[in-house]
Amino acid sequence: MKALVVFYSRTGTTKKIAEAIAKGLKADTERIEDVKSRLGIFGYLRSGREAAIGKPGKIKPTNKDPDSYDLIILGTPVWAYKMSSPMRAYISQNRKKFRDIAFFCTMGGSGNRKVFASMKKLTGKKPKALLSLKTKEVMQEDVSKQVSDFVRKLK
Repeated sequence: MKALVVFYSRTGTTKKIAEAIAKGLKADTERIEDVKSRLGIFGYLRSGREAAIGKPGKIKPTNKDPDSYDLIILGTPVWAYKMSSPMRAYISQNRKKFRDIAFFCTMGGSGNRKVFASMKKLTGKKPKALLSLKTKEVMQEDVSKQVSDFVRKLK
């Protein structure tokens, strides 16, 4: 099985989990990048506003074609109880190329169910597995068991 972990990470939390998943699956990774910076207070506010209204972000072209992978694992932070606007843009641009999919998210507190439901609706596919982790857990605790369990479901 050839897998691709596609993720957006503004602060590095989602990136950390994406890399652990990719290592466990021996998968390729694709980081979604913004056209415009999201750093600082204005970047934070713009991010929340875009997510709240369901507006796709403007992203740079990606390098890997999801059509050449058996499994696409999509990872996003939760913003205002929604998926990040860059992830929304990526899914909108590539959803017809996805075979099997799985989702993961990182969040400050909650919103994972709503995010996963909207990702399922936007992709038009049922995910093979789901993983949600709180930012505090990712930064202060060992989440390798949760990541390993998620990876095991995908193999």
